[in-house]
Amino acid sequence: MARNASLSGFPEWLPQERLVEQHVLDTLRRTFELHGFSSVETRAVETVGQLLRKGEIDKEVYALSRLQDDDGNASSSAKEDPNQLALHFDLTVPFARYVVENAGYLSFPFRRYQIQKVWRGERPQEGRAREFTQADIDVVADGVLPFRYDVELALVIAEALSALPIPAFKLRINNRKLAEGFYRGIGLADTAGVLRSIDKLEKIGAEAVAGLLKSELGASDEQAAKALALASIRTEDTSFAAQVRSLGVTDELMEEGLDELEQVIAAAVRSAPGSVVADLSIARGLDYYTGTVYETVLVGHEQLGSICSGGRYDALAHKGSRKFPGVGLSIGVTRLVSRILSQEFATASRAVPTAVLVALADEDSWPAAQDVAAALRARGISTEVAAKAEKFGKQIKYADKRGIPFVWFTDGDGAHQVKDIRSGEQLAADPAAWMPPAEDLHPQIVTAQGRAAEAARAGDSPVSF
Repeated sequence: MARNASLSGFPEWLPQERLVEQHVLDTLRRTFELHGFSSVETRAVETVGQLLRKGEIDKEVYALSRLQDDDGNASSSAKEDPNQLALHFDLTVPFARYVVENAGYLSFPFRRYQIQKVWRGERPQEGRAREFTQADIDVVADGVLPFRYDVELALVIAEALSALPIPAFKLRINNRKLAEGFYRGIGLADTAGVLRSIDKLEKIGAEAVAGLLKSELGASDEQAAKALALASIRTEDTSFAAQVRSLGVTDELMEEGLDELEQVIAAAVRSAPGSVVADLSIARGLDYYTGTVYETVLVGHEQLGSICSGGRYDALAHKGSRKFPGVGLSIGVTRLVSRILSQEFATASRAVPTAVLVALADEDSWPAAQDVAAALRARGISTEVAAKAEKFGKQIKYADKRGIPFVWFTDGDGAHQVKDIRSGEQLAADPAAWMPPAEDLHPQIVTAQGRAAEAARAGDSPVSF
């Protein structure tokens, strides 16, 4: 796998790895478009003021400035300047700005998907990079967004992830109304602070979170214990509601959140049984989420962290009194691809798109070889022409090194032959009619499941995740 040791956190893929990434991206695009989501792309930069409106992530934002100002002086960082430019750290905040600026041209509810690079100043480690690709879907309304979209997006994302060459996943869903109402019901007024503490549960553990709740938010031992009891509830059906009510807390907002979460879980479990769980520890650290929140982990690879997350936001985008509530999810494509590659969940059958190398008998045959290549390309066959008329053995060796399966020869009398250099079979061929087998026309993505099935048919030991 390609690694760039000099710039840690900025991954680069080798061609064969890039084919796997493209397969993931194409699969996501296809799924999103099947559900009616339109593609948009926003600029790479936003103002610091725009990026920092919600959430405490200023340490992760990369500011952008020229090396010199207009007078030729070295530029200085202007952290306090809200108009300072910075690279976007996610795609949700830029999308909210995009909706406000283009509201007069959009039809609502607006369904969008967006696949772009983002930048975040995190400590690089497996699954965490400073430059990475995200794939987002959102539905935004003008005024009121029906709750059914919270349900629909869970179904879309489950379908999209199920189509990828990854192990089983768990889509963990909670509702911040439920959590905030519960905290309010036990007497903790700083609900956003409690959510930020609970969001650290998996990183620092229950005892440390309890300490934070007591030292930073003034929670009593009983209040901290109840907050942690709520966070411990996990069910694969709607039975979580009874468990919450058994804790003896009453609050109107909590009941609203319980009802919403029940609807999402009931629908998602029907569509993706075994892949969805109500997990009341999910909080999401960003402040702009107001209702349903989602996080997703790969089963057996939980240490990788969330591969897909998001939620409902009712006030992120607004223009005067006009509000644009939305709900969305974001897939960490780079995080997923890095694990797919490192664990060989999927590999490309070859590193190049080229299916045929047209060999040169001599230097004068180059124009005729170009004609053959043009005829093959006209029918969708990726073709290269050899760079020079070396011995045929060297030209075949070049094709083999590149991973090109077929070499095309033209005799002095104009007769054509094509050789499958893997099997050694060589047959007469017509450049206007010959086609390679369908599996050789383009590089194929071979999954671990496919290898396991092939091994089982051959009587070998199975391959497993």
